[in-house]
Amino acid sequence: MTMATFHVRYFAVLREQAGIAEERLETLATTPAELFRELARRHRWMLDERVVRASVNERFVDMGSALRDGDRVAFIPPVSGG
Repeated sequence: MTMATFHVRYFAVLREQAGIAEERLETLATTPAELFRELARRHRWMLDERVVRASVNERFVDMGSALRDGDRVAFIPPVSGG
């Protein structure tokens, strides 16, 4: 397996829990779902990946979509209004 580098952005509660808005990282993850699970362990997120939307290169994608080295990935949790 080959490591890939991604620029990852976080929004709302994910950003608050991670303590950062974005980061660049190297990983073996090949899908947004794998990447989310890795990051959830690292940042201790409590959200289930099934309620989070993934965006790759500014386009919403399925969590099982293939990632490529250099992709810009964003994770967007559900938004609550009030």
